[in-house]
Amino acid sequence: MKSFKINILLIALMSMLLISCKDKTSNDTMESPEPTEEKQNEKETINFQNEAHELVYDMVQKVGNHEKLSEENNVTYTYTYRTPDSKSDISTEKYLFDGELSYGKYEQHERTLPELDGEMEQGYDGEDYWLKINDTIITDEKALKRVAFNRPTNYYWFTMMQKLLDDGLKYESLGDTTISKKDYDIVKVTFDSNYNKPKDIYQLYINKETTLVDQFLFTVADFGIMSTPNLMQLQYETIDGFMIPTRRKYKKSTWNADVSDAPWVEVYWTDIKFNTDITEADFKK
Repeated sequence: MKSFKINILLIALMSMLLISCKDKTSNDTMESPEPTEEKQNEKETINFQNEAHELVYDMVQKVGNHEKLSEENNVTYTYTYRTPDSKSDISTEKYLFDGELSYGKYEQHERTLPELDGEMEQGYDGEDYWLKINDTIITDEKALKRVAFNRPTNYYWFTMMQKLLDDGLKYESLGDTTISKKDYDIVKVTFDSNYNKPKDIYQLYINKETTLVDQFLFTVADFGIMSTPNLMQLQYETIDGFMIPTRRKYKKSTWNADVSDAPWVEVYWTDIKFNTDITEADFKK
């Protein structure tokens, strides 16, 4: 009887061991799946211009690409812009990604059309730019020209990383460098002459370790505002799966990214909310 019990126990232990080994083999297979053909060929299907183009592509996948952004439909946030002379713009921004519609309601506009007194609203509805002060339509041509600069520019800054893969861009590798013990690839991005956007130049410093753009040089061709570059430095925040450069500062620089001791212009994006209930009607004047 005793021998019978021992045999039963041994059989049970062996069965448990076999089951355990089988489960382990199954789990090991699940934990180390073969990459899908789609994943293996994802980058291979893209006709990269050069290595610089591929570096920008990898960066955009890291922060959240345009397809992912489009799925969010829209965004609202608070935009704060402060200059060294202690003057500020503070606006509530709304963008609809389909059509790149843009709206800004300024509770303070000491830098943008400060000569107009009162609460300012600006909009682009997909066809026209419009301006209101204290709910009154403004038709002044000079003021509307400023709106035609502000609306696409603010939209572009928010979606810049994604739009760095737009059609009509050219990419050039300028080598690499080390800044504050961090290694960077330098990529110059320019626009085709027939591309319907500001013909600015962007010189990206892509962190080799994180693949993020820690800083970049830029010009603003419209209005002849900047003939020499400015250096923009970025700090990121993760929001709804996107890495967003919510804290920015910039000042004049050289093309070697050398800056003076002059104070910085500071920009903050706060209270960012994606996929809200705004519609095209919110962008109509």
